[in-house]
Order: sequence, then C-alpha cells, then structure tokens
Amino acid sequence: MKEKDYQKLVDKISPKSPIWKDCINAFWIGGLICLLGQVAMWGFGKLGLEKQDASTATAMSLVALSALLTGLSLYDNIAKVAGAGTLVPITGFANSVVAPAVEFKTEGMILGTAAKMFTIAGPVIVYGVSASVVYGFIYWMTTLF
Repeated sequence: MKEKDYQKLVDKISPKSPIWKDCINAFWIGGLICLLGQVAMWGFGKLGLEKQDASTATAMSLVALSALLTGLSLYDNIAKVAGAGTLVPITGFANSVVAPAVEFKTEGMILGTAAKMFTIAGPVIVYGVSASVVYGFIYWMTTLF
C-alpha cells in the first residue's frame, strides 16, 4: 500500500472532530477553572493575605486540588470534555506530574512513581528553564549597551 492510499484510508476511517464544540468546551471549562482561581484569590484576600501571598496560596490550592482530582481519577473525566481547557491553567501542569506517578505506582516507589513522575512535565521544566536562561542572557546583553 502506498503512502497516498494509506492516508486516504486513514481519512476515511478516522472520526471527524467536532472542532467548534471542542473549542467552546475548552473555553468555558478553562474559564471556570480561572474563575475558581480568582474567587479563591479574593477569598484569601478577605482572610487578610496580601495580594502576592493570596496569589501564592491560590496557585498552591489549585495545584493541590488538581493533584487530588487526578489521584481520584476525576480530572481525566473533566479533561475528556474540556480538552485543552484543562491544560492551559496551572492545574494542567499539576495533572501532568501526578498522572504518570499514579499510573506507574504498581512498579514501586523508586522505579515507578519517582522515575515516571516527570515523564510529561520534565521536558516542560527543562525547556522552560533553558528558555528563561537564554532570554535572560539576551536581555542582559541588550542592557549592557
């Protein structure tokens, strides 16, 4: 079978994605996650925390909630409907750390959970830190002159 014929077969068999429905679901569920974060930040502010401390507490709360929902196998159900709406906020990053740890826990604490925990999030961390170093160096170089 030639590549062109194979591609025609794949196109014929593959289900069509409801792109508009997926985009709308990602938008409103991602928006709800962000709204939850904003409400939490206001709540922490009402408890007497300064704005920066309230922001930190909000981020920590969203990460903890995401990790808990992932551990209870509920985050995947939300992600099936929301798609990218769950990936963009900080909750998506927490999910990408916890999900492989939960998946590989049967292989033990060292070779399972610890070794596999950053298989998804690891490249994000590495390239994020590397990009910030490069951008920081460029910024530093441009301020010298």
